[in-house]
Amino acid sequence: MIAKKEEEKKTGFALGRENYKLMAIGFAIIIVGFILMAGGRSDDPRVFSEEIFSFRRVTLAPLIVLAGFIFEIYAIMKRPRE
Repeated sequence: MIAKKEEEKKTGFALGRENYKLMAIGFAIIIVGFILMAGGRSDDPRVFSEEIFSFRRVTLAPLIVLAGFIFEIYAIMKRPRE
């Protein structure tokens, strides 16, 4: 009987404060990845720039974005402390 009353009092957010902090960190990682993808345009629109195929834009940035999404899954799945 007491357990039911405690469960009724526990209505609140589905995730804990730590989960939301971790989600904010994951979101920041994703934003950093997208910032790293930016750039690479040519000054003259008639000239092709090979700079768009740099290691940073093609390999590093997508891996950082992927790591951010994986971190987000971890942040959501982590059990909040009681």
